[in-house]
Amino acid sequence: MDIRGSMVALITPFTPDGGVDDEALRRLVEFHVEHHTHALVPCGTTGESATLTHAEHRQVIEVVVAAAAGRIPVIAGTGSNSTAESIALTRFAKEAGCDAALLISPYYNKPSQEGVYLHYKRIEEETDFPLIIYNVPGRTALNILPATVARLAKLPGIVGIKEATANLQQISEVIDSTPADFVLISGDDATVFPTLALGGVGTISVVANVAPADMAALCDAWFAGDLAEARRLHYKTLPLAKILFVETNPVPVKEACAMMGFCRPDLRLPLTGLAPANRERLRAALVDYGLL
Repeated sequence: MDIRGSMVALITPFTPDGGVDDEALRRLVEFHVEHHTHALVPCGTTGESATLTHAEHRQVIEVVVAAAAGRIPVIAGTGSNSTAESIALTRFAKEAGCDAALLISPYYNKPSQEGVYLHYKRIEEETDFPLIIYNVPGRTALNILPATVARLAKLPGIVGIKEATANLQQISEVIDSTPADFVLISGDDATVFPTLALGGVGTISVVANVAPADMAALCDAWFAGDLAEARRLHYKTLPLAKILFVETNPVPVKEACAMMGFCRPDLRLPLTGLAPANRERLRAALVDYGLL
């Protein structure tokens, strides 16, 4: 699998009775195939993985893999703050036909850097599957330091990192200290363009849920050497990157997808819907962008 480009951090649509909406999920996969998204990333933060049961987690992965039907790679979120649980979810993703797994660093536990290293090392040893580290300190209360990433990059099964700090100095240090075939993926929509300039290979994007063609085109333009077009698309998508984080992700993007007719706006507690004022701001932004 060539890991690069715009990889959508896929939402998980729900039915009126609160279950996973398989049909809406299939429609979303078709939408992304048609609009040239480079890979699907189900069961991540944006997919509300924290409130999916294990059975639902597997259900989402199975539906997405079946709907993708080999037309587009699938990178499943399989991380947990339990190493054993991460291994089990990663093994399932491999058996289900995913192309790789994305694993958030252990949250709440707050392990040492050595604990983080041993967590990923154990998963790598037990799964024999391409693994992408996910570093998002704002959610986990833990920053995976560049020195730890450099150690992990020496393990053959660990192929890259989703870096969501938006810290360009840290991103530079990670790229500088890891092998050329170790990929760094932006986990922050507002800094995709500068991350590409530093040597990143793309984005796992929230914005791609609503503007997949533009996020894909931004990455394609960069890799084609069209700097001016990539920069133009950076500034075009920047208002979406701002409004889709006006409240905690995935609250705004779920609402945006509902406004666009893809799914219901339903979330699972403790997440709640957008404040009315923010809902109107979101609607206005989508209209300005031409999405409504």
